Amino acid sequence: MTGKFYKMIIPAIVLLLVSGCALPGLAGTSKDTIRISSLTQSESEIMANVLAIMIERETDATTDLVTKLGSSIVQHQGMLQGDIDISSTRYTGTDIAGALGMEPIKDPEKALETVKEEFQQRFNQTWADTYGFANSYSLAVTKEFAQKNEIETISDLEPYVDELNFGVDNAWVNREGDGYDGFKQTYFEFGNVYPMNLGLVYKAAATGNMDVVLAYSTDGRIKEYDLKVLEDDKQFFPPYDASPVIRNEVLEKYPKIKEITERLGNQITTEQMQELNYKADVENTSPRNIAEEFLEDRNYFEGTGEGGN
Repeated sequence: MTGKFYKMIIPAIVLLLVSGCALPGLAGTSKDTIRISSLTQSESEIMANVLAIMIERETDATTDLVTKLGSSIVQHQGMLQGDIDISSTRYTGTDIAGALGMEPIKDPEKALETVKEEFQQRFNQTWADTYGFANSYSLAVTKEFAQKNEIETISDLEPYVDELNFGVDNAWVNREGDGYDGFKQTYFEFGNVYPMNLGLVYKAAATGNMDVVLAYSTDGRIKEYDLKVLEDDKQFFPPYDASPVIRNEVLEKYPKIKEITERLGNQITTEQMQELNYKADVENTSPRNIAEEFLEDRNYFEGTGEGGN
């Protein structure tokens, strides 16, 4: 090879070596691209798209969605490494136990205050206000059963527990802390407990095979099978309020993002997120289309209303 060829090829090799990223699909991302991650749940991808649309409309940055991440811990590591700039959904109860390694905090306001303070101090990240919805463990029954027996709270089930069939997620039965053992200490023990795949739980309630089921409060199948979520009146389950988390370096460069997350604060109830998840998981509408419809309903693209500039 000629000396001229070496001079051409070596810089190119060096450029390739230094441009790699730790997470797949991120190589070659420009410095003006904001990388937004989401989990496998539909609500996470929906909110990632909402953030992406607003950021691209209101800043000069582009966005790159890093989707289907397996857990909040994966998101957390990605942000610490600088491979992710914004986590679209992080949950107070999950990260208090996971990223922070702390004991559960049952009060929702205190839990939110704790993650905000700790993420600033430990990780130089901003945990924004909650979107308004919480994807928490909950108990659900058919609306017919609730109306017939005047059931509104978990405690209201106590007179009937000996004869009730309780369908639960396999993993929850042996889960420490907020699993079934802890539940029994706070509330009561059901006469019959049936561990099963989560995908079967909701249908089992709707068909009458189960009287009570363990549910996730924002799951679209609650709407699909017309179930009623009971109030956790003794606050046994930790709060899992959802918020975006942003690296402070990104906020310094794009302060508009702080305004965007503030406008999204407390804008979506748990019931509304059930509806959005239903569109994704039951009607098979794409998260992008759901995000656009969500913003259109708030007159965002006309520059007025809750989502406007």
